[in-house]
Formats: sequence, structure tokens, C-alpha cells
Amino acid sequence: MIPAQRRPRFARWFARQAEARLRRSFGRVRLLGLSHLREASAAGPVLVVSNHASWWDPLVALWLTNRVLALEAYALMDAANLRRLPFFGPAGAVGVDLADPRDGARVLRHLAGLLRAPGQLVWVFPQGREQPADAPLQFEAGAAAVARTAGAAVRVLPIALRYEHGHEARPWAWISVGAPLPAVERRAGLAATADLQAEAVAAELTRLASAIRDLADANVAHRSAAGGSAAARDGTGPAPAAAAEDLLVTRHDEGGLASWVLARWTGRPAES
Repeated sequence: MIPAQRRPRFARWFARQAEARLRRSFGRVRLLGLSHLREASAAGPVLVVSNHASWWDPLVALWLTNRVLALEAYALMDAANLRRLPFFGPAGAVGVDLADPRDGARVLRHLAGLLRAPGQLVWVFPQGREQPADAPLQFEAGAAAVARTAGAAVRVLPIALRYEHGHEARPWAWISVGAPLPAVERRAGLAATADLQAEAVAAELTRLASAIRDLADANVAHRSAAGGSAAARDGTGPAPAAAAEDLLVTRHDEGGLASWVLARWTGRPAES
């Protein structure tokens, strides 16, 4: 295990660099249910369970929790990757040795210990590896064990992530935050709890799919009515039924150090 070594100033700086990368790569970042996350984090510690759709996911999580909400946020990461990319340590990453079965229990206790007060958050991807957003969700029991160990004061929130090409040249990042899950009795099995968490995230993925369809339908109708106006092209026309907040809209932003650091992590060349 590589324990938490978060440095608040570094985490805030790195979140700004993540935002610069997001601005260069996505047309917009849209989010449904932000109020759930704001209210839960103000009321107590939060454990986020999320699907793992892309290598973008950790950046989105880092940006949302540190830059948008200014939380004391941590995330679970493969220890081998964390050793290769040590700058994620001061940004809030905790490393788990996937090759050592005993490491899971140590990490479980460590993560639970990071969830003691309002404003503290741990983000976990219980799938364990990247899978397409439309793939059936199967969660490992680790997040369920963290929730049980941390106790009833912890709010467990399902979050869905999806990246979608639409009517603009750049894809949009979509985020949906669900309401806190009901507290599960300690005698409930971890596998059953993990299944409940997966079902909750699947419901948020369905909500995203509906919002994306609504937006596409609204754009088609508005474009037809307006003759291809600017509002129809940029999504500022009539809002779809499942309206989402625009947390970020693309502008030109030179990457500088952000491009170098993030290109090294992802193995992809910095964008020009």
C-alpha cells in the first residue's frame, strides 16, 4: 500500500492543470445532480462509487472534487501506476498493490480513516479497470467494505461518467450524480452491497443516456426551426427536459506544463 500523501496546495494546482487539459480536449463538461454532491459533502464524509469508462476519469474526478467543490479528496489507484507516476500522490492518490491480496485489507482501513469529517471524500472505481460506459456493471466488493468500515456517517454517492461525440467537433464529458444510497445494515453481504452500488451507478448512466438523447432531439428540432442558427449549433437553444449544468465550456488554453505532465501520464502526445 502507498498511503495518502495529499498536499492541499499541490492538489489545487494540479486540478487547475487538469482543467486546462479538459478545456483543450472537450467541447463542454455537463453535469446532472451537482446538488447531491454539494449537500452530501457539507453534511458529512462522502464515498463516491463510479464507473470507469476512460483514462479521463481520474482527471475529471480530480477537477470536480478539488477545483469545482474544493474538497479534501482522495482516490484509489494501482500502486504500480502510482510508483510510475508519483505526482498523483500529493494530488490525493492512494496506492493499492493488486498483486498482494493482503494489501486490500490495509487499504480498506486506510481509506475508511480518511472519511471522518464533512468535506472529506474518497473516489473509488469498483470495476477495477476501464470498461465501455454501456457495458454491464460488475463491481468488486472493495467499496462496499470501505463503506461498512467507515460507518453510517459516510454518504455513499453513485456517479456516472460518459464521453460522447455529438454535434460539435470535440466530444462532451457528461457526469451524473445520484442521491446518497440508503445505509446498508452491517449484516448485509458485501457482494449484495456491491450489487446495489452497481445498480445505482447504472441508473445514473441511464439518466445520462436520456439527457444525451434529449439534447440531440432538441438540437435537431431547433436547427430545423431556426435554419441552423448559432444557438442550434452550440447547444444554447431550448433546453432538453433533462437539463444539465455546464461546468466548463471550451476556450483556447495553452497547455504548457499541464500538457507535458498529462501527456506523460496518458502516453498521448500533447495537443497543439
